[in-house]
Amino acid sequence: MRALHDQHAGALWTYVLGLTGGDRTRAQDIVQETLLRAWRNPGVLDPARGSPRPWLFTVARRITIDEWRAARSHHETVTDRVPEQPVDDPAEHVVDRQLVAAALRRLSKEHRDVLRECYFRGSSVGQAAQALGIAPGTVKSRTHFALRALRLAIDELGGVS
Repeated sequence: MRALHDQHAGALWTYVLGLTGGDRTRAQDIVQETLLRAWRNPGVLDPARGSPRPWLFTVARRITIDEWRAARSHHETVTDRVPEQPVDDPAEHVVDRQLVAAALRRLSKEHRDVLRECYFRGSSVGQAAQALGIAPGTVKSRTHFALRALRLAIDELGGVS
C-alpha cells in the first residue's frame, strides 16, 4: 500500500483537485477513499494487469461524481447568517381587498347576498337560507355559481386565480 501511495497519490491528488474545483479537503478525502478501495481489491495491484493508475483515476472520478450527485440532491447550505424573513406587505392586502370589492360589484345582487351571508358573516347554509328567505338548496347552488362568477370577475380584473 505504501508503494502504491508513493507512486500514484501525488498524480491522483492533482487530478482530483481539478475535478473538485480546487477543494483540497475534498480532494484528500477522495484520494484516501480511492486508495482504500484499491486496498480492498488486491487484484488491482497484480503486476500482470499492468499499472493500477488508470483504475485509480477511474475510481476517483466516479467517487467525485457520486459525491457531486449526492450533494445536489440535498440542497443544504451551512451558513452563520440567518436568512432574511419575508415581511408582510400591507399594500398587498389593500390591493387584494379592492380587487375583491370590484369583482363583487360585478356579481348579481343574489350572488353578492349569498356570499355576504356565507363567507363574510360566517352563516351556515341553514342560517343563510333563513336570513335570505330562500331554500337551503338554493343557497348551495347560488354559492357555487357565485364563487365561479367571482373567480371569473377577478381574472377579468387582472387578479391571480
